[in-house]
Amino acid sequence: MSETTTELRTLLANLVRAALMSDDRASALWREAARQGQARLAAAPDGTRSLNIEGFWTQGVREAEAPAYREAEAQVEFGFPALCPFTLAELTAPGFDVDAAVERLRKSAATG
Repeated sequence: MSETTTELRTLLANLVRAALMSDDRASALWREAARQGQARLAAAPDGTRSLNIEGFWTQGVREAEAPAYREAEAQVEFGFPALCPFTLAELTAPGFDVDAAVERLRKSAATG
C-alpha cells in the first residue's frame, strides 16, 4: 500500500474516531491527527485522483471502530453510512474543515 493510500485511510479513520469520542479532549486529539493527515494529502492531491473512496471509507470505519477504541467511544451509537459522505476533492481541498467534517459524520451516523 502506498503512503498516499495509507494517509487517506488514516484520515478517514481519524475523522470517524473524532466523531465517536465522547471525551472532548480525545476528540480534539483525533481532530488534530486528521488535520495533519489532511494537510499532507492537500499538499499532493494528484496522488488520490484515481482512488476509489468507498473502499477507503469502509477500511477507515472498520479501523476506527476497532475493539481497542470501544471503551472511549460514546458520542455516536448508530452505524455510519455505507457510502463515504466526502468526495476525494473535498478531502484533499486546502480549505477542508475538520471540525465541520466531524459534525457532519456525527449527524450522518445518528440519522443513517
